[in-house]
Amino acid sequence: MMMTSARLWGYNSLALKCGESRMEYTMTRSVDRDFQRFNEIVRGKIRKDLKRYVNHGEMLGRKGRETVSIPVPNIDIPHFQHGPKGSGGTGQGEGQPGQPIGKGQDEGDGQGQAGNEEGRHVREVEVTLDELAEMLGNELELPNIIPKGKDSLKSQKDKYNTISRNGPNSLRHFKRTYKEALKRQIASGAYDPGRPMIIPNRDDERFRSWTTVNEPQANAAILYLMDVSGSMTEDQKEIVRIEAFWIDTWLRSQYDGIQRRYIVHDAVAHEVDEDTFYRVRESGGTRISSAYHKAAEIIERDFPPADWNIYCFQFSDGDNWGEDSKECSKFLTERLLPVSNLFCYGQVESPYGSGEFIKDLRRLIDKHENLVLSEIDNKDGIYDSIRTFLGRGK
Repeated sequence: MMMTSARLWGYNSLALKCGESRMEYTMTRSVDRDFQRFNEIVRGKIRKDLKRYVNHGEMLGRKGRETVSIPVPNIDIPHFQHGPKGSGGTGQGEGQPGQPIGKGQDEGDGQGQAGNEEGRHVREVEVTLDELAEMLGNELELPNIIPKGKDSLKSQKDKYNTISRNGPNSLRHFKRTYKEALKRQIASGAYDPGRPMIIPNRDDERFRSWTTVNEPQANAAILYLMDVSGSMTEDQKEIVRIEAFWIDTWLRSQYDGIQRRYIVHDAVAHEVDEDTFYRVRESGGTRISSAYHKAAEIIERDFPPADWNIYCFQFSDGDNWGEDSKECSKFLTERLLPVSNLFCYGQVESPYGSGEFIKDLRRLIDKHENLVLSEIDNKDGIYDSIRTFLGRGK
């Protein structure tokens, strides 16, 4: 039988469209592979320079809820550049590094004379906090934390794990509905294997449904304590802010949920919000024990130690009123260390602080393995301080 020209044209058009679709699909796959490869190169660049990002906090101003935008410099993207018409024929011979092609001068958007220095190419790359935590853990060789309290705290979640006879059309289970219709037709003798036709009715319909289940979870409470007396400068507070970001990033990857509390003190301690924690500055003296009392009060009020994994991170320049250091050692030993997974003290270098307090804490280290001390001379010390604090896997 001869095929009509219209029908033949229809088949050819369909074949052409299929060919175009295959070509588009191939091109899309190629672009996707190239983009994935580029992202791998970028993330490799971040991993390579992670210590610099940690120490200098270049991503803190671009933090979202789940991602961080990081400026990644010096990513060279090869491309062709065509000269204007009439600029000459094809060049031949061995070129020299830096030798211009065509006119040899790119058009810029600035004013003034052309410069002779290489530009700084920067690309903003979004990295999830989970990816960042994985990079940090790999680079610092941080062990995963084994939490306590997993059987004590439970959260309720709805899971679609059952089938119901009732429900909205959006949750209709196609396979189970037709299975019920097939069973009904076979049982009633209405099913014809020669002309199989299955028509579900209302009684055959099945819907996905849910049950509420209790899932064990492990939560962590992080208490940040900082001296904000006159001897603590803005540089020291910036060090604390950067280090706290990375501590949060790592701990949130280890726990289902994190609660944070912030305590500032000079001679008197106050519980504040995060913004106030980094901005407030006092001019009074220093009594570190006031912060310890406030921390114990918050733990007793909000975080039962049997259920919560408690982390305390204290930052100070080591200045303290002389008689208060004995009170600090006693209170730390009796009240805070017994309930904390870790109690980490970071002493930041200050031109005004005495730096004596860490010497008192060193006397306690041998008896308390969850007490961790770190001296942070400047921003370059943040990376090693984080390794010291989190390297024990507690």
